[in-house]
Amino acid sequence: MARLRSDFWVSAHLRRLDVEGIAAVQRRRGSPEAGAIFVKLDRLDGSAELYGPAPQSLIDADSGDERRFVALMVEASPPDVEARIAKEIRFDGDLWIVEIDDRAGRHRLDLAE
Repeated sequence: MARLRSDFWVSAHLRRLDVEGIAAVQRRRGSPEAGAIFVKLDRLDGSAELYGPAPQSLIDADSGDERRFVALMVEASPPDVEARIAKEIRFDGDLWIVEIDDRAGRHRLDLAE
C-alpha cells in the first residue's frame, strides 16, 4: 500500500486536532506528494517542541506505511525552535510545517520508538 500524500496527511491531521479542540494551523505548504512534515508544538508557557520525520531505521516493517515522527527538540525556547525550522527549510524547501498551540502538549503524532 502506498503512503498517504503529504497534503492529505496534513489536512487529515489538522481536522483530527480541530475535532479534539486542539488549536493548530498549517504554517507552510510543501510538496503535495512527498514533502517532509515538521510539527512545532508551542506549550504557551515559553517552551516549545519540534517533531520531524522518523528515520527509516526507526520504523519497523510491521507498521505499514504510516508516518512516524521523532522529537527533534523538547523543552526548547520558541526562538530556538524557529531557528531550527529555518535551518530545515534551507536544507529542504519542499517541507510542510504544522504549528500546534496546546498547554497540555497534545500533538496526536505517531512517534517512533
